[in-house]
Amino acid sequence: MPVRFRTAERYARALAAAVAAVVCLLLAANAGPADTAPSPAPAPAQEAAPPADELASADG
Repeated sequence: MPVRFRTAERYARALAAAVAAVVCLLLAANAGPADTAPSPAPAPAQEAAPPADELASADG
């Protein structure tokens, strides 16, 4: 005949399993690669695109 556990013991085991599951999910969510390289600096505005005056005069 199987052994019957007390209700409090069952709830304690369920709570421990739930806490372990949450910890595993948090660790998995934060397990991405570390971004240690600095992001490249944006190009200066002069090199990125010509000013609007030059675009208007190019047609004509």
